[in-house]
Amino acid sequence: MKTELSRTLGIEHAIFGFTPFPAVAAALTRAGGFGVLGAVRYTAPDDLARDLDWMQEHTDGLPYGLDVVMPAKKVEAAPGGQTLTEADVEAMIPEEHRAFVRATLAKHGVPELPEGEASGWRITGWMEQVARSQLDVAFDYPIKLLANALGSPPPDIVARAHDQGVLVAALAGSARHARHHAEAGIDIVVAQGYEAGGHTGEIASMVLTPEVVDAVSPLPVLAAGGIGSGEQIAAGLALGAQGVWLGSIWLTTTEAELHSRALTAKLLAAGSGDTVRSRALTGKPARQLRTEWTDAWDDPAGPGPLPMPLQGLLVAEAVSRIQRHEVEPLLGTPVGQIVGRMNSERSVQQVVDELTRGFEKAVDRINRIAGRSES
Repeated sequence: MKTELSRTLGIEHAIFGFTPFPAVAAALTRAGGFGVLGAVRYTAPDDLARDLDWMQEHTDGLPYGLDVVMPAKKVEAAPGGQTLTEADVEAMIPEEHRAFVRATLAKHGVPELPEGEASGWRITGWMEQVARSQLDVAFDYPIKLLANALGSPPPDIVARAHDQGVLVAALAGSARHARHHAEAGIDIVVAQGYEAGGHTGEIASMVLTPEVVDAVSPLPVLAAGGIGSGEQIAAGLALGAQGVWLGSIWLTTTEAELHSRALTAKLLAAGSGDTVRSRALTGKPARQLRTEWTDAWDDPAGPGPLPMPLQGLLVAEAVSRIQRHEVEPLLGTPVGQIVGRMNSERSVQQVVDELTRGFEKAVDRINRIAGRSES
């Protein structure tokens, strides 16, 4: 499963895997793919350095990357040009929304966090200054790829990455976004279809991938969104992509650190129709398991979600309480429609083996159809 891009990066399979879990990213890299560690949950630079140290020790000298979130549009930029602090941003959250969170948690009897336990779900990584501090750490390591999930990174970040020989990727939900990335000097465009978990646009992968390939040629494109089988990888490459970008499929691997058997059980039991594209988690549309929490935020009778990063700051403690106490009706996670195929726990290596076998079968099938094989 080699393409020009996989050869450039020195990997065996053109499978790129985004994950918040270092153990998953390292396992994918060791399995011949390209692990990409999500940095958004690292609010302390020392924590990111610790896990990158671990990645260095467990990737056998093979390449890996980092994914940050630097939104193109942000509320923390004050009118005068100065950057607001986290406390300044939190002060912008209306009391009506805080009351709605309290009422929703009370309705479901969600206990408080144990005394002295801080919220473990602070997504200040959505704020640009935090992402910049993450990159100050990351550029001290031999990462080979920097990906940005929401738009092109700022020009100085692209230049800094290129100065260190790091390729830059950005996710796109439309051909228009993809062309903007190309103009910004991005090296790889990830065409992420509507089916994907997390932040996603409104165009399905089958339509989006060839549109993006045509829009940014000759830049390499990775197909993303709803991909979880080797046959789908073959389809993505047939549409012109030079690899695939997978995220959701790793959530039920044995290396994933969900720390919640209840959440794992919900993922294993979910069908492809059990997700919803909602702003409940971060303030931007993100596909996730549909729960009574997402239903409450999507209810027109409620106050509605706030823009990023206000929504993430608002619900941080609530999400931690829901996860800590495994309140099943509210318990969810970002995940794509491929969740319907995630019905067993397997190692990362087993997933990669299944993907490559499926890819080979699909290629053989097409060769037979094309009259290129007698088997």
